[in-house]
Amino acid sequence: MDLDAVRTFVAAADAGQFQEAAAALSITQQAVSKRIATLERYLDVRLFARTARGAQLTIDGQAFLPHARELLRAAERADASVRPGRRALRVDIVARRIAPAGLLQDFHRMHPGTELDLVTLDADVTGAIAAVEAGTIDATFHAVPRYQYLPKAISVAKAIDEPHELLVGPRHPLADAHAVTPWQLAGHRIWMPGLPSRGEVADYYAELTTTFGFTIDALGPVFAKEALLDEIADSSNVATLIGEGSRYLWPDRYDLRRIPLRDPMPVYPMSLIWREDNPHPALITLRGYLDSRQPAVPDTEIWTPAWTPLPPFDRP
Repeated sequence: MDLDAVRTFVAAADAGQFQEAAAALSITQQAVSKRIATLERYLDVRLFARTARGAQLTIDGQAFLPHARELLRAAERADASVRPGRRALRVDIVARRIAPAGLLQDFHRMHPGTELDLVTLDADVTGAIAAVEAGTIDATFHAVPRYQYLPKAISVAKAIDEPHELLVGPRHPLADAHAVTPWQLAGHRIWMPGLPSRGEVADYYAELTTTFGFTIDALGPVFAKEALLDEIADSSNVATLIGEGSRYLWPDRYDLRRIPLRDPMPVYPMSLIWREDNPHPALITLRGYLDSRQPAVPDTEIWTPAWTPLPPFDRP
């Protein structure tokens, strides 16, 4: 069905005259008549009866009018669902309790009129880049190793250097420390069930543990994060690593301690990944927001893995 003809029919029905409909649509009266005739042939009914006062809807025209209006509303919704700036910016934040989620929440506070559609893809950086390239999402946050293949359409910019914290219960030997060094983790059980066995996350932790001489126990069933917190609260020897920007809640009786890692401070380097040809205005605003953020200069040495590239990103 020709939507221009439907739009012309509604304009003529509202105006009651083809001449006024033509003026409202900025077309000729002849074009209005032609469009209405085309629509009548398509529907095989008469929609208007010509009278001395103008154009009057027939019974069939009256029956079709509410459906014609709904057709135009549906077309408008369909257009808005895909047109840049009229649909929500779709961003993969990896997980809803980690730093990108908090960053997007802060961004939305500063730009409350920006519509966001936050998703969590079950994908490593390669899968996330493929989703951005395919247009399934507008952007994603991931660590991007130097060896990572980047299609020509993909752009990458540093977004977050997230420090680590040691999470322990009140009976843990390190519970009262104000800070610990990565070297001090040697000999302690660092339990991170479900840690990926491959991909950029696995590579990061493999280099971290090799550099500082400790191990991570990734074995065991992966229940909800609350189950891990419950285990740590009751243990005198189990700890885990979390990001400084990770958000977890637990009962006061757990008395869990978040202890910064320092001297050096390991950071997980996350970048924003997007298609360079994506014209969505909210993406441009988000990139500007990330560029404007000035992270505080830490008073300790920073450690990042050797595979972390420095901007501009090299393309293998």
